[in-house]
Amino acid sequence: MPPQSKVELYAAIRRDARTGMSARALERKYNVGRRTVVKAVASAWPQPRKKPPPRPSKLDPFKPVIDEILRTDLDAPRKQRHTVKRIFARLIDEHGMIDVSYQVVRAYVATRAPQIRAEAGRGPVAAFIPQAHRPGMEAEVDFGEIAVRLRGQQVTCILFALRCSFSGKAVHRAFASGGQEAFFEGHEHAFRVLGGVPAGQIRYDNLKAAVAQVIGFSRQRVETDRWVAFRSRWGVEPFYCQPGLTGAHEKGGVEGQIGWFRRNHLVPVPEVESLAELNTMIDAFDVADDARRIGARPRTVGEMFAIEAPLLRPLPDEPFETGRWFTPRVNRYAQIPVRTNQYSVPVRLIGRRVRVLLHASELVVFDGRTEVARHERLLAKGGTRLELDHYLEALLRKPGALPGATALEQARAAGKFTPVHDAWWAAARKAHGEAEGTRALIEVLLLHRHLAHEHVVAGLAAALRAGALTADAVALEARKTADNDTTAADPGPAQDPAAEVTSLTLRRLAQLPADTRPLPSVAVYDQLLPSRRRTEGTRR
Repeated sequence: MPPQSKVELYAAIRRDARTGMSARALERKYNVGRRTVVKAVASAWPQPRKKPPPRPSKLDPFKPVIDEILRTDLDAPRKQRHTVKRIFARLIDEHGMIDVSYQVVRAYVATRAPQIRAEAGRGPVAAFIPQAHRPGMEAEVDFGEIAVRLRGQQVTCILFALRCSFSGKAVHRAFASGGQEAFFEGHEHAFRVLGGVPAGQIRYDNLKAAVAQVIGFSRQRVETDRWVAFRSRWGVEPFYCQPGLTGAHEKGGVEGQIGWFRRNHLVPVPEVESLAELNTMIDAFDVADDARRIGARPRTVGEMFAIEAPLLRPLPDEPFETGRWFTPRVNRYAQIPVRTNQYSVPVRLIGRRVRVLLHASELVVFDGRTEVARHERLLAKGGTRLELDHYLEALLRKPGALPGATALEQARAAGKFTPVHDAWWAAARKAHGEAEGTRALIEVLLLHRHLAHEHVVAGLAAALRAGALTADAVALEARKTADNDTTAADPGPAQDPAAEVTSLTLRRLAQLPADTRPLPSVAVYDQLLPSRRRTEGTRR
């Protein structure tokens, strides 16, 4: 196959020339001239092709006239300057221009007008004004992307950041997505870490989680209803920056903070098993950053934040549900659609509607008020997350569907279906046949609902060594392991004396005055006892 580019052609010629091939042989092999061979041997990089001279345009004679009109407009009243249409008309009427389209004139004016303004010193000046921030009054919020190796696979997560403008104290949180749920949960986490809410304004981009519509070129915004309710609950006063790159400098503190955090704490790419583990690492990084100094500041971030922490507005008492509710219908594959992805639920719910509470990193499925499933949220679109336990009742009736089940493959990838399961399954199928051996495995998988995963795996290993290929034998061995596992015993939380329930009667008695009366006695009744004995003796 001939080389596809000139660089590849040069590389091939140089490779063959190093083997001793003559120039004439190279010409014949690659069907090129001697000049090309000489240039390839002399340099591995082809010389750039000379650009052809610009083609003449019918507008060229009129360009000085247009430039003079634009220079004159610099001193003309703002509302009486030339438009492109007026320039085009004057060129035709006063200068006899023909065969030049309006589009050609418009393109030249669009390019030349800013240049003439810059040459005259009237171009836009990129000036930045230093700002002073009062403690406890201002903060900035933004999202950024981070790369993470999650369970051995590199994925892209969303990093939420809230930065106090005075102290530079920043709180970060990683999420599976950057939707409204992550936006709300990031705020709640940051406010609880800071211990309060900034009393002034918080600066934002025009992100869709908060802004439904930007009105013209003003600062007015049409906000989403849930965002209005959320900020009303927390007492947040938003300030929206200008759209696009022109407004990035209005919250430059958090823009730079995300980049600094990413370079200093997430390089090399962290390897974690879950987002919860990643957020634990991020919380530790935030605490460590309190000891750093920003620029030439004389105090650390922690010392500066200690000044503004008492000035924050206190946290509200009433709760706010940051998740979003959905009511999908369970299809015949025992799956529900949530935001372009599919998640499994128990097969008994097929055909029914369930309630789904979607959070930023997980979703919870309810049948009425009973929780029936909980999944980690998928990062990509069009994905499927299946739980093998949800299909066990159906697989008991259809054991032949288990070997090729997608849920089984996902359980293997997640480490829930171990090589011990596979070894015991193979032995059971060999002893009892395909169908009965698979049913025995499914009965073993049902044990995971009542016993710990490691105890069931230990029971499978013990039963496999003993040649016991029934679910009852595995259950017996698993329970033996659970009984012998003293480390798994959880004594439960220590009882708090302050949390003990006080009897209502004791509480009422404690409020009564002290009783100073003597205790009751029956001693006076003893005087009657001798008289009773004498009476009994006389009767005898």
